[in-house]
Amino acid sequence: MPAPPFVEFRMVDKRFGAGNLVLANVSFMAERGDFISLIGPSGCGKSTLLRLLAGLSPISSGTLTINGKTPDNSAADLAFVFQEPTLLPWLTVAGNIEVPQKLRGVSTQARAQSVRQVLDLVRLSAKADAYPRQLSGGQKMRVSLARALALAPKLLLLDEPFGALDEMTREHLNEELLAIRQHQMWTAFFVTHSVSEAVFLSNRIMIMSAEPGRIHQEITVPLPYPRTAETRISPAYHEWVSLVTGIVRSLEKQPL
Repeated sequence: MPAPPFVEFRMVDKRFGAGNLVLANVSFMAERGDFISLIGPSGCGKSTLLRLLAGLSPISSGTLTINGKTPDNSAADLAFVFQEPTLLPWLTVAGNIEVPQKLRGVSTQARAQSVRQVLDLVRLSAKADAYPRQLSGGQKMRVSLARALALAPKLLLLDEPFGALDEMTREHLNEELLAIRQHQMWTAFFVTHSVSEAVFLSNRIMIMSAEPGRIHQEITVPLPYPRTAETRISPAYHEWVSLVTGIVRSLEKQPL
């Protein structure tokens, strides 16, 4: 028998209190190793969908499972990278990475080994003893990513992690993120407002519409991995960016 989907949304609705629907009738599946970007107009519920996956907010109706379990029972399988690095200024880089592991009761020896491994992955080994104030914006986001990766997640949730960075740094971190994925092969859900970023990173893009938020269209991106700086200058990449941009812009022009 075929394996069940790793993540499954089935007729999921979300409303806050007695208010209007934020998400309506969300139904799709994700397989292990998928890199799924969520893109669409502001207010379409992209970040809310991530919070449902993380178990930070309950669904209002429908079913949502991660590896056959509810989000409430999947905390050990996932990690979340937020828009801001949220580093503790009184801890070193290594100390910040250790925090979630300490909360999970990971031993000192195992934490030290994990920190070394993830700092090597994000190319910050030389900054292990530095403090957040001594880091650039891109380095801080690398630490935030390393903190998540140290948990060895099966599901990685990323909510516009590179949105505040300059374009060159952002593109470089996109490439590093995919390189890390080759080592750890988690399933990823990535929220972004950048079509070019979504096309570069993803094998699947969920284009969402608003009022209420729902999946408007799914795009499968057939560009081969690994994707590098060379990918960005290929005609095929630009064709997919143009296609997705056209769909997103058509949604933004729709009357409320």
